[in-house]
Amino acid sequence: MPDPHSESGSPAEGEHDEYDPEARARVLCLRMLATAPRTRAQLAEALQRRGIDDRVAETVLGRFSEVGLIDDEAFAAAWVESRHTGRGLGRRALAAELRRRGVAAETVQAAVDDLSADREEQTARELVRRKLAATRGKDDAVRVRRVMGMLARRGFPGGTAYRLVREELEAEGSDLELPDPDLS
Repeated sequence: MPDPHSESGSPAEGEHDEYDPEARARVLCLRMLATAPRTRAQLAEALQRRGIDDRVAETVLGRFSEVGLIDDEAFAAAWVESRHTGRGLGRRALAAELRRRGVAAETVQAAVDDLSADREEQTARELVRRKLAATRGKDDAVRVRRVMGMLARRGFPGGTAYRLVREELEAEGSDLELPDPDLS
């Protein structure tokens, strides 16, 4: 049976007033933020898709930023830490993901700069070792191609990837002669 309050236009208990665009925008943002952290750009896009006026959206997003519910810098730092540790992504891939989520270029740069070159190399080396172990018994040229492709997709620099693959193959005792990329 329909709620008599809904038919009269006044909101039922616990619902927002669909005729108050600011209240509607606040509820939409809070629902999205309750499920996962979001960037300001992601929230703005969601509000636009739902037909919220740009001025209303800006007011709500501004207030959410003021009180700390939206913090792109914290989002970017947490994203870099999580995705580097969990997925083994390099700086280039992390920066691309943050840009796709609407994070400002200077915020992206600051977040990926916090990832040290040593830590990035250590992660890449671990990935190389795992991939080489998983491809033992295959031709070395196939192994190199697979490892290099995997590192490229994860956003690691080509020179670093090449060097690490060469070092790890040498440590295994492989006699594959890889050309020096600096001489090309």
